[in-house]
Amino acid sequence: MSRTTWSSSTVPAPRQDEEQKLRELGYQPVLARRMGGFGNFAISFSVISILSGCMTLYGFGMNTGGPAVMLWGWAGVGLFVLCVGLALAEVTSAYPTSGALYYMADRLGGRRWGWYTGWLNLLGLLGAIAGIDYGAALFTGAFLNLRFGFEPTPEKTFLIFLCILLVHALLNLFNVRLVSLLNSISVWWHLAGVAVIVGALAIVPDHHQSIGDVLSRYENGTGWDNPLYVTAIGLLLAQYTFSGYDASAHLSEETSNASVTAARGIVRAIWASWLAGFVLLAGLTFAIQDYAGTLGTETGVPPAQIMIDALGESGATALLLIVIVAQLFCGNAETAAASRMVFAFSRDNALPGSALWRKVSSRTQVPVPAVWLSVGLAALIALPSLYSATAYTAVTAINVIGITPAYAIPIFLRLRAGDRFRPGPWNLGRWSRPIGWIAVVWVAFVTVLFCLPQASPVTASSMNYASIALAVVLVLATVWWFVARRSYSTPQAYGSDREQAEVAEGIV
Repeated sequence: MSRTTWSSSTVPAPRQDEEQKLRELGYQPVLARRMGGFGNFAISFSVISILSGCMTLYGFGMNTGGPAVMLWGWAGVGLFVLCVGLALAEVTSAYPTSGALYYMADRLGGRRWGWYTGWLNLLGLLGAIAGIDYGAALFTGAFLNLRFGFEPTPEKTFLIFLCILLVHALLNLFNVRLVSLLNSISVWWHLAGVAVIVGALAIVPDHHQSIGDVLSRYENGTGWDNPLYVTAIGLLLAQYTFSGYDASAHLSEETSNASVTAARGIVRAIWASWLAGFVLLAGLTFAIQDYAGTLGTETGVPPAQIMIDALGESGATALLLIVIVAQLFCGNAETAAASRMVFAFSRDNALPGSALWRKVSSRTQVPVPAVWLSVGLAALIALPSLYSATAYTAVTAINVIGITPAYAIPIFLRLRAGDRFRPGPWNLGRWSRPIGWIAVVWVAFVTVLFCLPQASPVTASSMNYASIALAVVLVLATVWWFVARRSYSTPQAYGSDREQAEVAEGIV
């Protein structure tokens, strides 16, 4: 079989009949394949969203290691995440389905591997929607504070958050062409936005931090004394931002030539975000005028204070609008990815009420109930933000410890399978095993790391609830396994009359 490795730039990848490939994997196509290669890359790039992750956790980074950890941590974490993305892309090329991670794990390791991978993936995706949209609500509150004197209390911020969730649900009820168009616009918005923000912060202010301050200044406001522990916890900013690139895999059943383009979409989204994100973080950090004042800003959003100090309120307002729109693009893309995961998991009878959540609109070919469930559960995950000042970082940690292990499981199982694994047209060749093991070890490290408390002393308000969320989901998954294990399964082959009838029941 002719193969194209990840490093090849001259040999074209063989194009195959993706609908037939999907049938060979066991599923009858019911979603519309209307997304091209750029659109598939764009959804992962939009979900990673450096203008969301970097901006919303920037204050956390200032307090947890400071500029040195933010910049060097971004460089190091990005390299390891690229290894994870490369290894995951290889498995995606072999199994391009909406179920993505859990389907890969099921095929390579068995039903129980697939089951737990699916639940972890679902937790991470829902945590991502909550984190992204709540971050957009925080920035919207800061914008309204600047323009109209709005006081962004937790209750008002949560109301803004619910409105954003509603908008994203409504946008995702249209066909996938709209989602693809918005994601394509999002790519250019992000790149142009970074250029405008960094350019303005570089040119307008009279004063900038020195290179030494930007690359070596260490700050610790966590209450922990051990600098290694604080540095490790500070990696959350980068690791949270570098998540969600499995969106390319979840949209593979709606992508042309998905066996190649979905794999490429994952890798390209990571390295493009890696480069642009470093530029953004450096630009913000060089422009800090008052470190303590930025951390204690009345807006509640340190990057907004950087912009105010450097550019004045009018300039800051304009740049905040760029950031907010980018975050809205990001949340919309994540809602699309999560809803496809809900649809696919329900298609295999893994969720309570699966018969409802797997229904697809015959008019738009969109899994409408799955969209509403995704935003509804994201709202529940963010509820603690009404009562705890540290809840937002816990929500972001939920995203990391849910979705990151789900990336590593199919990679580990692919390594364990050895020659039994049949690579797709996009593969790593001889680099598959070393890159795969680097990915697995890195994921194991960060999963343990982000279950640890982020502030001292550990109280009810400062506790990292991500570990509790992980435990609850694992317990729920275990309990539901004993209820649904007889009905849950990924199909071995599609084609029987009974299977066609079951698929038809999912069309409304």
